[in-house]
Amino acid sequence: MTRMRRILVAGISGAGKSTMARALSSRLAVPYHEMDALHFAGPGWAVNDAFATQVAQIAASPAWIFDSYGYPQVRDLLWERADTVVWLDYSRRVIMPRVLRRSLRRTLLRERIFGGNRETLTGWFRRDHPAWWAGHSTGCAGRTSSGGSTIPASAPYE
Repeated sequence: MTRMRRILVAGISGAGKSTMARALSSRLAVPYHEMDALHFAGPGWAVNDAFATQVAQIAASPAWIFDSYGYPQVRDLLWERADTVVWLDYSRRVIMPRVLRRSLRRTLLRERIFGGNRETLTGWFRRDHPAWWAGHSTGCAGRTSSGGSTIPASAPYE
């Protein structure tokens, strides 16, 4: 049996991707890479200009775990290089309380997250806020990635 070495954990916001990726990393002794921490480079949600290059370098290594593949710049690369995909596909009834609790905690406690950023009350009204995103995400039966790779019909598309 082949050992899992290049693992992609996928699902919508609040599915538990980071939690699952950290648990797999600990159990399998495979390095975990938080996609949002690589993508956001600094305050104001600045995007890391070297993001795709950094992800490609990590993906070229023999072992890794990523907690998302949702960024279009790296989606096909990760999809093609992964030897294992763990897809967390929960109902909105499960996802929404998770996202709301996490975002509320981050907002009220002013927790620093990716690139030193914080979730803010005004951020809750933006279309890219995790609560809005999770509430409006749907499954992707029959869709393909931007490079044409078929996404499994049972899998939601980030």
